[in-house]
Amino acid sequence: MTSFRSPIAGAALFGLLAIVPAASLADEAATLRFQTHHSPTSLQGKALIRFAELANKGSAGTLQVEMLTSSSVVKSSEAFEAAATGIIDGDATGAGYVTGKNPAFQFYGDIMGGYSKPDEILGWYKDAGGLDLANQLYEQFNMHLVGVFVATPESLGSTTTLAGIGDLKGWKFRSPPGMESEIFQKLGSAPVVMPFGEVFTAMSTGTVSGADASTLAVNKGLGLYDVGKHASYPGFHSMPIEHVTVNLDKWNALSDAQKQVLRDAVDTIAEEVASQSAVDDEKAAAELTAAGVTLHNWSEEDRLAFRKVAQEVWADWAQRSPEAKAAYESHVAYMAKLGILK
Repeated sequence: MTSFRSPIAGAALFGLLAIVPAASLADEAATLRFQTHHSPTSLQGKALIRFAELANKGSAGTLQVEMLTSSSVVKSSEAFEAAATGIIDGDATGAGYVTGKNPAFQFYGDIMGGYSKPDEILGWYKDAGGLDLANQLYEQFNMHLVGVFVATPESLGSTTTLAGIGDLKGWKFRSPPGMESEIFQKLGSAPVVMPFGEVFTAMSTGTVSGADASTLAVNKGLGLYDVGKHASYPGFHSMPIEHVTVNLDKWNALSDAQKQVLRDAVDTIAEEVASQSAVDDEKAAAELTAAGVTLHNWSEEDRLAFRKVAQEVWADWAQRSPEAKAAYESHVAYMAKLGILK
């Protein structure tokens, strides 16, 4: 018996077959929901949204990445744990939020007084084994570090002069917790730990004389220099590292190609953030100078004196866990290679 199929029926069947692969591809796409504390209009927030877009496009539809901004699901301090336990799939904040899990995370969050350029930190991760070393730590907590990005060094803001290291004695200022507070205490300052959002009010009311908040451009946007007319610039004391992490089970389920797409997307925004942050700071510096704000560029001697004290604190933190010691030794070796440490 001869089988007969009309042209219309054949065309319909072909159309159905053509649809099936596309539908299957959508069904098989790996969905990754990240959360960041940054707002969608900030430099870092825009960059992370772009990361998601790059990953989706680069994966040809096999990845469906979503970047949730402004801590919309859980608190910033809870994002890492939320991703590790599967509430979300990825955390895009920074290791500084999880130093309580292991002191070693401090060396992946901010090496205070160490590096002075974003490409130095990025070089440690990419060229000196930093990424692999970090993942020996991250994966203990069911998380995988995909990559990092860094803005320009942060600037201090103050109602009193900040011309050099001597001006830190007795200086009461807003500080994040951890290593930074310890360094400034050794230099005679009086750091006060408070949330980022309370900085402007605290300076306005005189609760503190200054603040370590963010880069010069971001500080300007916060209005810190409407209150305090002194800033350290170019910055040197702090350069927080932003991380992009994924739940380890989710990461292991991805193909090698998908993993590379995510790495490439982070690398792309890392270059863009560092470049744009520098442009933003230069613009802010010009505008602040015109508005009567004094920008203090510390002498090399004062910068080295700050780093010397910072090194004492690094060494102390290195004793707090085996992983901290490994990270410390790797950073110090790389800084020596770059000529940062003599």
